Amino acid sequence: MVDESAHTSLQSLADKLDQEARPVHDWHPSHVADIDLRIWRDGTWYYQGSPIHRLRLVKLFASVMRRDDDDYYLVTPVEKLRIQVDDAPFIAVEIDREGAGESQRLLFRTNVDDVVEAGPRHPIRVVIDPLSGEPSPYILVRDRLEALISRPVFYQMADLALMENSASSTEFGVWSCGCFFVLGEAT
Repeated sequence: MVDESAHTSLQSLADKLDQEARPVHDWHPSHVADIDLRIWRDGTWYYQGSPIHRLRLVKLFASVMRRDDDDYYLVTPVEKLRIQVDDAPFIAVEIDREGAGESQRLLFRTNVDDVVEAGPRHPIRVVIDPLSGEPSPYILVRDRLEALISRPVFYQMADLALMENSASSTEFGVWSCGCFFVLGEAT
């Protein structure tokens, strides 16, 4: 249920935000409400059932997103608005590689133009659907906010993957910044 006291205009929320870095974790507003904003699994943002076509507005909202417990919020110094996220709030839409093998470095760009380097601070994880067996790969973007790695990008990662033997199995994965990220078990 959407709280009617929540802003009904996305532009009014956007007007409250400036273009500098936002310390959303330092903001603890007393006004908390729901807003009819939803991010679908494909990364499309919807407000009151209509897609938001202005990328600049989506980027602005993404810059003030925070995840508390299992809920996602847009946070300003004066209010905290709960939004719905179907899977991950971002989509990794591009990958770039520098180097090869264990010294390889993988950079990912999201649909809101965040660029992250896979490594200890930005790990990759893969969740396998128990019914379909389909993988859902993710990379941590920031502060518990992940990007679902798009299928084309995942295929590019698979092309870079190596087999690594552990004591109990052979794993299929990629190296980045000295970390090995398992994409699956070798069969």
